[in-house]
Amino acid sequence: MNASAPSCTNCRATLLAPEFFNGWELAACPHCGSLLQTLVFPAFFRGTAPGQAAENLLVEGESSCFYHPQKKAVIPCGSCGRFLCALCDVELNGQHLCPTCLERGQEKRTLTSLENHRVRHGHIALLVALLPILVWPLTFFTAPATLYLVARHWNSPGSIVGSSKVPFVLAALLALLQIAGWIIGLFFAFTR
Repeated sequence: MNASAPSCTNCRATLLAPEFFNGWELAACPHCGSLLQTLVFPAFFRGTAPGQAAENLLVEGESSCFYHPQKKAVIPCGSCGRFLCALCDVELNGQHLCPTCLERGQEKRTLTSLENHRVRHGHIALLVALLPILVWPLTFFTAPATLYLVARHWNSPGSIVGSSKVPFVLAALLALLQIAGWIIGLFFAFTR
């Protein structure tokens, strides 16, 4: 059973008797007599499983872990080749990595299975195209910037939950319409 057992809400006494857990009836606290109903998750009754322990080196000449020289190496890192003990081995999508390579891959975003967010460049380009329409003179600067964003990030990875090129296409069309509007406006301004 878990070390952090529930306690009575009135006297704070620890409740260990099974009749206090997950029953439909109220049960009296054995210390103060308060009526209680305690609901706990089934995992409360399971003990915590110990992690896999690394083996100590027993024979001279065996490979040792890069991070724990006194522990026996069980596998090399799939990225850098360092020998790892069972404590240091991190398996990710069938590849075994050391903690350093895992951290480096997360920082450099080379491990895509660890990503939890992405910049949605198509939506940014669409906003750059849409917002300045309210103040038309700004489109003189934002329309080319929108076309640059579309061209620059067209092949960038999309959203984690699904991606589409529609925001890029809409942003490019709006930017081209804004540029066409400027060309037509300037043409008529100078031909009068």
